[in-house]
Amino acid sequence: MPVVLGYLPIGFAYGVLAINAGLSIFQTVLMSIIVYAGSAQLIAVSLFAQAIHPLSIIATTFIVNLRHMLMSAALAPHMRHWKSYQVSLFSFELTDESFGVHSLRFDRGENQPKSTILINLICQFAWVLGSLLGAVAGNLIQDVRPFALDYALPAMFIALLILQIKNHKHLIIALISAGLSLILWQLGATQWHVIIATIIAATLGAGVETWQKQPS
Repeated sequence: MPVVLGYLPIGFAYGVLAINAGLSIFQTVLMSIIVYAGSAQLIAVSLFAQAIHPLSIIATTFIVNLRHMLMSAALAPHMRHWKSYQVSLFSFELTDESFGVHSLRFDRGENQPKSTILINLICQFAWVLGSLLGAVAGNLIQDVRPFALDYALPAMFIALLILQIKNHKHLIIALISAGLSLILWQLGATQWHVIIATIIAATLGAGVETWQKQPS
């Protein structure tokens, strides 16, 4: 539910921006079906609006989505009994938000392929529906900021993060990761700040956990 409620307004905002960037309703919705990557789509349409070369758009969105490698690596051990086509379908629909949901589910042993893929399909349907509604309304709305739709995405992440914090160590690592991300952004690492901060904080957390588990 947090993902669906977040995807509808953010998808709507993407649809409006895509139409104003010159994409058709069909192209706008098709991107949500075959690309299905919120931040990458929002960046892509902004680059489309600036008439940036297609190769630059591809390279930029590739860098932004490199974090999916980390998410995939974290979930892969829970899918060893899955069939190849099930893993492929799941991977296609993996997003930051669905990763948060499945991390909680997999830790509880809820890693059945059918229910997991169904959750992904519901999330993507919400994103596509939001994109369609935004595309239809795109010619009527020139600026989405007055509607505060940009707050829906961080609010959704906050809800997912709270669900994953189980002890003080998780809270400390989350705060360290957030702080590092902001520092790196200020230093100019605007494309890599999330990935670098995640790797450093996750490595620190794993190191502390390993150290604590060693026999005294």
